[in-house]
Amino acid sequence: MGIGDDAAVLASQAGSLVWSIDAAVEGTHFRRDLMSLEDAGYRATMAALSDLAAMGSEPLGVLAALVLPRDLADESLLELARGQRDAAATSGTFVVGGNLARGDCISITTTVLGRAERPLTRGDAADGHAVWVSGELGWSAAGLRALERSSAPSPDVDRAITCFRRPTARIEAGRVAAAAGASAAIDVSDGLAADLTHLARESQVTVVLEEDALFDAPLTRLAESLGAAALDLVLSGGEDYALVVTAPASVVLPGFRRIGVCAAGPAAVMLRDGSGRARAVGGRGYDHFAEQP
Repeated sequence: MGIGDDAAVLASQAGSLVWSIDAAVEGTHFRRDLMSLEDAGYRATMAALSDLAAMGSEPLGVLAALVLPRDLADESLLELARGQRDAAATSGTFVVGGNLARGDCISITTTVLGRAERPLTRGDAADGHAVWVSGELGWSAAGLRALERSSAPSPDVDRAITCFRRPTARIEAGRVAAAAGASAAIDVSDGLAADLTHLARESQVTVVLEEDALFDAPLTRLAESLGAAALDLVLSGGEDYALVVTAPASVVLPGFRRIGVCAAGPAAVMLRDGSGRARAVGGRGYDHFAEQP
């Protein structure tokens, strides 16, 4: 049973139930001058569903708690809801309920429920395991920068803005990785360096990234036009919602590309350049409770 009663009712089969919750607050996570409310609803829903992807789980349902200002028109609410609906449908699930309340700005809190045969965690990477990624890195941050600078339209700018406004939760990639024998996983929300630092700490490994594998010529070209470095966009830009997984060397993950390796050592993220020199990256990225640049 869906919307209309005091709670939704879901039929469940065998397997682990996986829950997550995510908040998107106007002025902190999105701005109405940079995206439509339909984009905001879509993006908030995908961000929550991305947590299910990182656990290798299949979505069962979505709940949304909305805080809305008094002057928000009904059509604006329907626009936001269309984005939520479309994001859920794209991921093979539905919005099954939620709550409405009044407040000073729009806030979208999304709860997602999934099912996993073998939930992936951040804590099982090991020495010698390869690091793989599914999805774009750095393009969302480039899209935000392009919008803020009112960059002229071009194929690369349009691609970046789409990545920012309409990210994709890598649900199928997470399930493929879990079935193939991946050891650990995390989605990239706060920046590749920050999120991989979490994985490195939970698994007690050093993650060594290959710089040449992180980005390509189109992102380099776009970053330069935006006055940025492609490497910075990849490592600390965030909101890519790409899926990073580790797996034993014998495991090949279709639809992923290899970007590094795990090594024995202190919990850290290192970056190795084309000459073989490695340097510490640190956990730079978005922090809700720190001063942002």
